[in-house]
Amino acid sequence: MKVLALNSSPRKAEESKTALMLTHLVDGMRQAHAEVQIIELHKKNIKNCIGCFTCWTKTPGKCIHKDDMTRELMPSWLDADLVVYATPLYHYTINATMKTFIERTLPVLEPFFEKRGGARTAHPYRQKPPDAVVLSVAGFPELSVFDQLSSYVNFLFGREDRLLAEIYRPAAETLPLIKSKNEAVFAATEQAGRELVTTGQIAPDTLEKIQQPIVDFSTFATIGNAFWKTCIAEGVTPKTFAAKEMRPRPDSIASFMAILEMAFNREAGKDTRAILQFDFSGEIEGACHFKVDCGNIEAIAGQADSPDLTISTPFEVWMDIMTGKADGQKMFMEQKYQVTGDLELLMGFGELFGS
Repeated sequence: MKVLALNSSPRKAEESKTALMLTHLVDGMRQAHAEVQIIELHKKNIKNCIGCFTCWTKTPGKCIHKDDMTRELMPSWLDADLVVYATPLYHYTINATMKTFIERTLPVLEPFFEKRGGARTAHPYRQKPPDAVVLSVAGFPELSVFDQLSSYVNFLFGREDRLLAEIYRPAAETLPLIKSKNEAVFAATEQAGRELVTTGQIAPDTLEKIQQPIVDFSTFATIGNAFWKTCIAEGVTPKTFAAKEMRPRPDSIASFMAILEMAFNREAGKDTRAILQFDFSGEIEGACHFKVDCGNIEAIAGQADSPDLTISTPFEVWMDIMTGKADGQKMFMEQKYQVTGDLELLMGFGELFGS
């Protein structure tokens, strides 16, 4: 099987969640011995269709533009058995780069009119187009955010039985953060690639694993809002935020609990059992504690009965330490915060919450 995988994300591979999901899908396809070519569309010169119909009249089947689409991509598209259309969700559908590519496949059609399937008017094909798989990612956590995209691709490909599968991953920006769930998502995406090559479809349980919920809305919104507030306060884009290895700054005890819980390194804490207590004063007062139990962590509001470590600190001081604006050891020596209990637990914070 010849597969053409089109990635229309404008981001570099290390930033793009579209590329992240596509990589796992392609890995599975190659494991099933498919020949896969990956094209990053943002690197290609693809001009907009100008609606001149030259490809229907003067040069049938050939576009007037002499660009990468005409010279390279259209021949590869026609030669493929299957095309994966991988796009981030922009305004609830495909992005402009992918739309431009699709519009430029017009030369595959002839200008005449016919009834297709006895239902709708269509143009006959000059050449048989390849089957399609659509893959998309979105920041919002609900699967329903893809409804408009699904409607579009089903009209475009589905009525001709060319649409083999739709793969949608909501809450995609959280994928790198939640390792307890992302490994299952990535494994299922690879499985989907193998299934598409061997059976021409994706099993329902495989798709369910790909699209499974990975974070509840409360946690999603709390951490997401803290992230964006930090970007705004620091005057940085998400790209710069990641490049500088910045951390979202909690602005409440609730957001502190959610962020620290997500930052927990399960591998580093697999042999640790402890209760960590935080008593906050200053601009934000209150308490919370964390139960660490052999690779698992639970954030709980309020006081613990018998904590192994208690940190008493002004909220802003600890947030400065947490986000790298202040040195924790220096702040401790200057008595900006107080600690009682097992100091070795405090010394291990860098490993337990380093991520």
